[in-house]
Amino acid sequence: MNGLIGKKVGMTSVYDDRGRNVACTVVETGPCVVTQVKTAESDGYSAMQLGYGERKEKNTPKALAGHFEKAGTGAKRYVQEFRDFKAVTKQLGEAILVDEIFKKGDKVHAVGTSKGKGFQGVVKRHGFAGVGEATHGQHNRQRAPGSIGACSFPARVFKGRRMAGRDGGGRVKIKNLEVLQVFPDQNLIVVKGAIPGHNGSFVVLEKK
Repeated sequence: MNGLIGKKVGMTSVYDDRGRNVACTVVETGPCVVTQVKTAESDGYSAMQLGYGERKEKNTPKALAGHFEKAGTGAKRYVQEFRDFKAVTKQLGEAILVDEIFKKGDKVHAVGTSKGKGFQGVVKRHGFAGVGEATHGQHNRQRAPGSIGACSFPARVFKGRRMAGRDGGGRVKIKNLEVLQVFPDQNLIVVKGAIPGHNGSFVVLEKK
């Protein structure tokens, strides 16, 4: 699997070849440097580990600092491993640019951490419809979850019951997004649709 690490810049819109206005996300992808190369002989499988973003040495754990020093890349903020990376052949410390992996028309998977929404009710968190009937004696019940139990037997709430709670802030993968444009000189890639996370958050773009 080929891919790169990037940072979400923001959303905009572009016109496609048919003149339609399409919402898209701009991602600053790379340059990513090779921090480790794994082979089937030494590690049991082939993979390439990439690093992205600068990090102060004083804020880097010693184990990671030694890892980056061996690669000669300097401390990186985000590290991601891609198994069976076959797009390009690189050595430790070498950089991979966005146009070496992606081109216009490619399909990519975007992996990121969704925005945290705090404590939310069942209507927003799970899409419940609510009571709906605002009349007939209903009072402050429009967004209530309804019954959650099962009478005297089994006299408990089953695990996994959809209820109110903390929403967002989880790892999300959006599949099969189309690459609309690539700007190698600025390390930018424009992807159709939305990508999880706030502006400035780290995103992993995977290309099968």
